[in-house]
Amino acid sequence: MRTFLAASLVFLSFSAIAQKQDTTKRLEEVEIRPYFSTQPLLRATGSIGFIDRSLLQKQAGGSFIAAMNTVPGIRMEERSPGSYRLSIRGSLLRSPFGIRNVKIYFDEFPLTDAGGNSYLNALDVAAINRIQILKGPQGSLFGANSGGVVLIQSQQSSADSIPATLRLEAGSYGTFRQSLSVGKQFKKYSINLSQAYQRSDGYRDHSGMDRKYFQVTQQLDYSKRNSLKASIYYSDLHYNTPGGLNIEQYLDRPTASRPAAGPIKSAIAQKAGIYSNTLFGGLSNDWIINDHFKHVVSVFSSYTDFKNPFITNYEKRKELTLGLRSYLEYQRQTTRLNYRFNIGLESSQTSSDIVNYNNNLGKPAALKASDELKAASNFAFVHLNIDFLNKWLFELSTSGNLYQYTYQSIAPIATAKKTNKFDFQLMPRIALSYLLSPDLSLRSAISKGYSPPTIAEIRASDQVINVNLQPESGWNHEIGIRYQDPKRRFNIDLTGFYYRLQNAIVRRLNQNENEYFINAGGTKQWGLESSFSLWIVPGNSSKFIRGLQFSNAITLSNFKFEHYADNVGDYSGNQLTGVPKQVVINSIDLQLPGKWSLFALYNYTSSLPLNDANTVYAKQYHLIQTRVSWKTLKMGNLPLEIFAGIDNLLNERYSLGNDLNAVAGRYYNAAAGRNYYAGLSLQLKRN
Repeated sequence: MRTFLAASLVFLSFSAIAQKQDTTKRLEEVEIRPYFSTQPLLRATGSIGFIDRSLLQKQAGGSFIAAMNTVPGIRMEERSPGSYRLSIRGSLLRSPFGIRNVKIYFDEFPLTDAGGNSYLNALDVAAINRIQILKGPQGSLFGANSGGVVLIQSQQSSADSIPATLRLEAGSYGTFRQSLSVGKQFKKYSINLSQAYQRSDGYRDHSGMDRKYFQVTQQLDYSKRNSLKASIYYSDLHYNTPGGLNIEQYLDRPTASRPAAGPIKSAIAQKAGIYSNTLFGGLSNDWIINDHFKHVVSVFSSYTDFKNPFITNYEKRKELTLGLRSYLEYQRQTTRLNYRFNIGLESSQTSSDIVNYNNNLGKPAALKASDELKAASNFAFVHLNIDFLNKWLFELSTSGNLYQYTYQSIAPIATAKKTNKFDFQLMPRIALSYLLSPDLSLRSAISKGYSPPTIAEIRASDQVINVNLQPESGWNHEIGIRYQDPKRRFNIDLTGFYYRLQNAIVRRLNQNENEYFINAGGTKQWGLESSFSLWIVPGNSSKFIRGLQFSNAITLSNFKFEHYADNVGDYSGNQLTGVPKQVVINSIDLQLPGKWSLFALYNYTSSLPLNDANTVYAKQYHLIQTRVSWKTLKMGNLPLEIFAGIDNLLNERYSLGNDLNAVAGRYYNAAAGRNYYAGLSLQLKRN
């Protein structure tokens, strides 16, 4: 049955090929802005994933998960509703929860703090316009990272944009979501307001979540050459953490939360969960000095109040970040040569006050440890872009990175403040693309990755400040080819890479189930990524099938440990923990008369090792989600869309967010079985 349904999706996609195609229609070209300037995706020198707003809106429950996983090389997980994990061409060994080793920007502002943590789950999909993912090390322009960079663009108003959109959605497991987006464009001023509320009881016991979100983005063009942009958001997020299950518990009742075991209480009894309140703000000024020079400066700040009652302790964190990013651009165009030069810097500091207590049934009890840490991340960068004859595109960039942290124990034993500085690191990137024809390009890039340990790894839940933990670094080599046909109805992107990482940081658990991190020697990472998209019937066709697009993404990973041994065993040559060897994503987008549409997505993920010894594997799984929508309805004179969908159509049992190297085999966090949702979207138009 599963094979039949999966094959049916592919057959449906190609069944319309026999129809006569309308060759008069030309689809819009995808443009990206990875390194300061806008350019066609065809000419990009790097491997870049692109997610637009329409794809985000096709997902259930306002989640990033399925949309992000359509990009080859990306693995995003959700252990329970609201608990995100993300890796780009790597493992999630460093991320028991949260996001590390990936630099994330929200408009011009770094969302990743100086301590290396990114609260992506604080954001709501309603506030997002599109996402660009730069795969592989990009530290030359965006600071320390060895995985990649995510560039998130918020919604922006234009003269022809819809002033307001109200969206309501309800689904299985008590899921409810409401969002409201309001925008207004004046002559020189625009404002966007985004508000959202989301809640869910969750598939498992003790897996409920709720989030309240509010965002304001404003832009003022206060002169012909100057514009000022301000963005602020507040997020109030809470989700319960049901905990991992062993294989017997997972097979017997996957909806269960972690039970009590001996003296250790259950997740429910300890009221395990996350309470996170984040206030983020940034102010950015663009100054076009003249026809050749431009200056951009941004200041940003965030404050997070974080509480985590866990099974073995109760942690409270207060984190304050302050930062600045600025760059100067010089560009010149001639008949044969266009070039652009950027020089800039980014500096941020994050102060973290971390206190651990005993957890007494969800209440903080006796003090266990208290520490104060301050991380400082500073780097300067230069970037040169040379475009010769609109065929050759050469990019050379590098950054000089300084990272340090200070630490001081307050309890149980007070110590003097100390500083740990890492060596100065240069992170170069050299890249080239060449247009063999107007529709075909080749590219190659070499870049260095560097990622210091995060504050959450230096001072992990074992409450020991690990001053011996070192940064991971390595060189990435990649080549790629892109093709799009002249009508832009077909495109393909193929990338091969080899990344050799040294001092890879991995997670360990002690006998009390508290985590700590070590350097694992290194990894060798060979990968092949492909993405393919075909408009079998172009959009706005006059036929019965008004539009039909088929998309495919394939990720092949051969990631292995190199020179990795501890007092338990030698894991050299083993498959990298948590990384599947194959992931295949297929999707169709079908448009029918009367503004009916059908979207279907198929995800195949192969088995993956759950521990470094490769003695336990999670099984492969096949996921299918479908969504149907109808846009011809009206409420009064207001356009109304209604939609409904099914997630996990095959009712697969799988774990989306395994606890790697878990004690007592508690690897599994069961994802939801077959579930349903429905909703509406109401648009307020101008008269």
